[in-house]
Amino acid sequence: MDTNRDVLQGARVTVAGQSSSAIRTLESGSNGEFAFTGLCPDTYKLTVAVPGMNTFTSSDISLHEGETRLVSVMLSVFGGATSVTVSGNKEEMAEEQVQIAVRQRIGGIIPNFYSSYDWNAPPMGAKQKLKLSFREIIDPVSLLTTVGWAGVQQYRNTFPAYGGGVEGYGKRYVTNLADDVTGVLLSRGVYPSIFHQDPRYFYKGTGSIHSRILYALSAAVIARGDDGRWKPNYSHVLGTFSAAAISNLYYPASDRGASLVLFNGLAGTGASAFRNLLREFVFKRVTSHVSKEAKRD
Repeated sequence: MDTNRDVLQGARVTVAGQSSSAIRTLESGSNGEFAFTGLCPDTYKLTVAVPGMNTFTSSDISLHEGETRLVSVMLSVFGGATSVTVSGNKEEMAEEQVQIAVRQRIGGIIPNFYSSYDWNAPPMGAKQKLKLSFREIIDPVSLLTTVGWAGVQQYRNTFPAYGGGVEGYGKRYVTNLADDVTGVLLSRGVYPSIFHQDPRYFYKGTGSIHSRILYALSAAVIARGDDGRWKPNYSHVLGTFSAAAISNLYYPASDRGASLVLFNGLAGTGASAFRNLLREFVFKRVTSHVSKEAKRD
């Protein structure tokens, strides 16, 4: 935008890679936004040109696999101090984050949707947060995990009031499925949208082992806001305990009560902390479609 806070539409934006002869060009939108998607890993230069203004050329921009970059461009007018800012399209950037997430699988099989290996990844909007939470809920591996866990409970006779046989297994399966749906939807979709918090774990990858352990554990109760600031993780804590409270509606009457809510809520928070340790020290090595180096610049 210029000094009158007017945005610039129709700026000619060009991106060129060093190791590729391909050059892509487009025009900025009505809000001064632009977005290049599907770029291969490479080192790029961005050029923005508008008649009557000095042409902008960026420094080298290194783009790794699965990485997204937000770029703000300042153009100065010939012979004056007026300037204009052209920036990436937030909606398209947020949607790209979902596409990056759903490609991440441990061993190419198990979903690792909520680990971000790009420290500077742009935030997701409410639409993308809900979309990703539904994607995890309906993922075949997630559903098979629920099938297996219900079988373990059946074998151990967890919640005896459900009984045995096919009927008992069915009740345990539905209970576990309800736990998963409410837990994921509330803590990773609904509450993050309400509180404007990012439901992902941002891989640290640097510093001492001790500092990384503390960071991973704290991420269960501290989250990055959509504005980039770190705040108490209202989304996960409230989501976990809300799901635990809802479980009182369908667990056996003999197992309901405050103790069930407290146990399930604390268990969910503890499981998140443990999962974050695995994300920090293990998952990156075995997750598909992750760049070799986590970016923190």
